[in-house]
Amino acid sequence: MDLKSALIVGVGPGLSASLARLFAKHGLQVALASRNPDKLTRLAEETAAATFAVEATDPDEVAGLFDAVIATQGVPDIVVYNASARARGPITDVAPADVAHAIAVSAYGGFLVAQQAARGMVARGSGAILLTGASASVKGYPQSGAFAMGKFALRGLAQSMARELAPQGVHVAHFVIDGGIRSALRQNPNDNPDSLLDPDAIAESYWHVATQPRSAWTWEVELRPWVERF
Repeated sequence: MDLKSALIVGVGPGLSASLARLFAKHGLQVALASRNPDKLTRLAEETAAATFAVEATDPDEVAGLFDAVIATQGVPDIVVYNASARARGPITDVAPADVAHAIAVSAYGGFLVAQQAARGMVARGSGAILLTGASASVKGYPQSGAFAMGKFALRGLAQSMARELAPQGVHVAHFVIDGGIRSALRQNPNDNPDSLLDPDAIAESYWHVATQPRSAWTWEVELRPWVERF
């Protein structure tokens, strides 16, 4: 597939920024979407990207996002869903409204974005939909039930979509990010180098999967630093 454009939903300064830079480096026209696109000005300038405002849990806003992107850039060749939300706390105390919000952002928003992406890609017969998971996609942690529910659901969505859409030319893949991601505020300790995931290295794995020949597509990848326990 000749990749020309990419849409990233749920953009922040970490993995999404690394993906935007890598896509731009490979010559793709990039679209960045988040609740507050004003925070994306510097990244947009660096990657020559267009920015869009979207509430990923709102069906009308997500549909409007795709209408706007398609009108200016065509149906994206790659769509990445990288949004998530947490609601930490003991199961006896965590607020139900916070749990509902966390599940909506992590899973329902992923469904809305993937559905819109699939409609355009199936009609064209090609495309890649990449969904960002976490350790919580496969193992629940104490006081993190809401995050686990959302990420388990997103993984199930990815697996189902991969089986449904692969015969129609659309590559769906889920990424289990099993470990902390390095950032300006979270650096590797001096006595434990490479103990945090490098966002640029994660982005390279996304690119590899997005460009796989369809004779050997991957539906899921687990990425973890060498110090992380399985």
